[in-house]
Amino acid sequence: MPEGDTIFRTARTLNRALAERTVSRFESVYPALTRVDDDRPVTGRVVEAVSSRGKHLLMAFSGDLVLHTHMRMHGSWHIYRPGEKWQAPSHEMRIVIGTDAYVAVAFNVPVAEFLTGAELARHAQIQALGPDLADPLFDREEVRRRLTDHGDEPIHDVLLNQHVLSGIGNVLKSEVLFVARLNPFTPARAIDDATFNRLIDASLRLMMMNIADATGLTPAFGRRTTGSLDPTAKLFVYGRGGKPCRTCGTPIEARKTGLDSRLTYWCSKCQG
Repeated sequence: MPEGDTIFRTARTLNRALAERTVSRFESVYPALTRVDDDRPVTGRVVEAVSSRGKHLLMAFSGDLVLHTHMRMHGSWHIYRPGEKWQAPSHEMRIVIGTDAYVAVAFNVPVAEFLTGAELARHAQIQALGPDLADPLFDREEVRRRLTDHGDEPIHDVLLNQHVLSGIGNVLKSEVLFVARLNPFTPARAIDDATFNRLIDASLRLMMMNIADATGLTPAFGRRTTGSLDPTAKLFVYGRGGKPCRTCGTPIEARKTGLDSRLTYWCSKCQG
C-alpha cells in the first residue's frame, strides 16, 4: 500500500500539473462519479488544489466539489501530456482528468467519491485521522493523547493505526522503530515520554526525508531511510530478514504480525 510519503508526493505532483487549469475532459468507470458529472459537470471547472491527508488524496475543483481517492494496495495516479501513451493498460484506468497541458489518469484506484466541502468536513474516515506526519502543523501532543487509548497493543500495530497518527505504512513502521531503537512488541503503555519523543522524532525525520522536493533525491532513488546513495542500501531493516544489521551485524528478524499478518522486521540487539 502506498504510504503517506508517496501520497504526499503524488498530491504535490498533481497540484503542480493541474492547479489553476480548467478541466476539458473527465471520464470514469465508476457510475457514482459519472452521475455527479451528469448533474454537476466536472468539465469547465478549475482545479483549485490537490492535497493529501495521510494516505488520502483530495482534489478540489471550483464550485464546491472535491474528488476523494484512496489508492489502497495497488492504485496510482499518472501524469501525461495530451496524446502521450499511457504507461499502464487502459483497462486499469479508473479516472481521467484532462486539461490543456496535462492529463491525470488514476489506475486501479478502488476508492473514489465526490464530496462537497460540507460532506468533507463530516466525512467519518477522514475526520477521524490522527495528526499527519507530512503536515507542517503536526501535533505530537495529540498523538500522545491518542496513544494512551491503545495501552496493551504493541507499538508495531499502533503505528499503522491511522487514527493515532497518519502516514506510516508497513515499510516506514519497521524503519521508524529501528531508528528509534524501539522493540516492535513494546506495548503502548510502556512507552514513556522520552521514548515517545524519540519515536516521533524518528517518524518525522524519515517522513521529511521521503517527501523531499522534486529537486531532491527521493523521487529518483525511491524510499530511503539510511541516507545512503547506494541503491542497495536504502533501508535499515525492511525486507532484510536474515541479513546482517547495518549497525551491529546481528541477523535481522522478521515475523508476520497483526490482524493482516504484515511482516515486521527488527534487529534484536539494536532494538532489544
